[in-house]
Amino acid sequence: MLKFTRSVLLTVALLLTGATASVADANIHRLALQISDNNPQKMATVLNVAANVSRHYSSLGEEVEIRIVAFNTGLHMLREDTSPVLDRLKSFEQSMPNVTFAACGNTLQAMAKKEGQMPPVVAMAEQVPAGVVDLMTLQEAGWTIIRP
Repeated sequence: MLKFTRSVLLTVALLLTGATASVADANIHRLALQISDNNPQKMATVLNVAANVSRHYSSLGEEVEIRIVAFNTGLHMLREDTSPVLDRLKSFEQSMPNVTFAACGNTLQAMAKKEGQMPPVVAMAEQVPAGVVDLMTLQEAGWTIIRP
């Protein structure tokens, strides 16, 4: 009987710990922004949305994670040699640590094949195997996906 009681208590403790972590995790807002067009205005809009959302939740004292996923021709946003928003990206790195960037590996490979060399990507960008898969994974994990 004592082993059974210990087992039940351990199971309840583990469940409560998991539930507490889930509740705490649920209080974090998560937004993924898609950029798939080589359009400076859309790139600026994505950065504006990220900044506005970050400031909004910060003013409420709430936490928000924002991920900008670039693929297709939108990857130019994260290229050191072609980004029309490079200076702004650098300021994001310093002022908004809750905003991360993902560069599509499939798009990078296609660009490298076409250009004969791997395109230079900003250091703050994480290369993911596929941008769309990254967005799908984030959505499955409860993130809100927006394409401004």
